[in-house]
Amino acid sequence: MKTAAQRSYYGKALAELAERKDIVVLDADLAGSTKTSDFKKAAPERFFQIGIAEQNMIGVASGLAASGKTVFASTFAVFASGRCWEQIRLAVAYPKLNVKVVATHCGISVGEDGASHQALEDIAIMRSIPNMIVISPADAYEAYAATKVIADHNGPCYMRMGRSDFPTILPEDVKFEIGKATVLKEGKDVTLVGTGQMVMYCLEAADELAKNGISAEVINMSTIKPLDSDCVLRSIRKTRCIVTAEEHSIIGGLGSAVAECISEIDPVPMARVGTKDTFGESGNPDELMKKYGLTSRDIVEAARRSISKKPKTKWWKR
Repeated sequence: MKTAAQRSYYGKALAELAERKDIVVLDADLAGSTKTSDFKKAAPERFFQIGIAEQNMIGVASGLAASGKTVFASTFAVFASGRCWEQIRLAVAYPKLNVKVVATHCGISVGEDGASHQALEDIAIMRSIPNMIVISPADAYEAYAATKVIADHNGPCYMRMGRSDFPTILPEDVKFEIGKATVLKEGKDVTLVGTGQMVMYCLEAADELAKNGISAEVINMSTIKPLDSDCVLRSIRKTRCIVTAEEHSIIGGLGSAVAECISEIDPVPMARVGTKDTFGESGNPDELMKKYGLTSRDIVEAARRSISKKPKTKWWKR
């Protein structure tokens, strides 16, 4: 299985989009890290280095979008979702401007940079803003495909990506559609819904559960807002229990979005895998993923808990 960083494929997609004269890219002194430098090489006249002034970057982005440009604005996720919240809310989302806020270095796998740079709240922050689409690709190939799609979408988008290389689990020519989840593995005993690199761990967990006769359905929820509630509901009608997995706090992220969906329509036993109302710390990314409960083993244990809570009688079958 090939390993690749999502941000590298984001840069590759931007470089290819440079042929479009409406595309403008902004960065906040992190072009080498976010890989927007690839676009700078291809179209330097439409790349703007704003410097360490993220709030100003969003203001500039909104002005360019208001004048008809399709704007990509990038920085680290902690700055994009935290420092720029007010500017994104009022200058981008409220007027529904064509700005794509694409953030890298999300989640605890940022590693040694520590709690100050490990965005564990960005999904919650961004999905609460009206008019904002929220995307978390499963791997580098999907990050590439999503970048091309959001370039054609008219309106605000937020896309989060990790820092490190990790396995590509989807086809290189994967098709991405805003608001559509993908069933990667059919199952009948439990539904595993992952987003970002946790999708890979859901697939690993499904393989481990299969060794013990448990059939897990795996869903890649690469768009968190709008949530593909139809996909979730179809799956739980078969499995009658569900687990969500995200490299993000269990408060306000994918788990919350799925819980909101099923609690109103078809409540079933549920478990959430994510960080537990805590900040991270500096450390090796793999060790941090283990310490904070973000591994395939944690998903397996959550699946067992969820399955154990299913009613013994099949009262739901009509």
